[in-house]
Amino acid sequence: MRGANESATERARLLRRSDNEAEAILWLEFRARRLNGYKFVRQFPIGRYFADFACRDHHLVVEVDGRQHANRSGDSIRDMYMVANGWSVVRFWNTQVFKDREAVLDTVVAILEKRLTGEVRTLDLTFIPADECHD
Repeated sequence: MRGANESATERARLLRRSDNEAEAILWLEFRARRLNGYKFVRQFPIGRYFADFACRDHHLVVEVDGRQHANRSGDSIRDMYMVANGWSVVRFWNTQVFKDREAVLDTVVAILEKRLTGEVRTLDLTFIPADECHD
């Protein structure tokens, strides 16, 4: 049996303590299987990166970004790493969570239920599906 990665566990704990307000709002919706019974975890390590939220059963990463992420090439590299490792990635802006939480949640459910399967890149939403062979 594989032991815990203590440094990754400590980093995840630190990140959970520093959640921003939008992440805290979404966690209230995701925790304890509140979103249609889907199980999410926070600050899930994937390689050297940490996903804001992850639904491990469906290999979906949900990221919530603030202005500091505008025009960051690092996010694109991070997304491609996660996708290459079998994780679909959806990104929302903090403002979307504040303004239209229901639409954010509906989008996540649509992805999990495979009603949204193709790549989307708009000002308000980025969704990059992983290769189907990883499902």
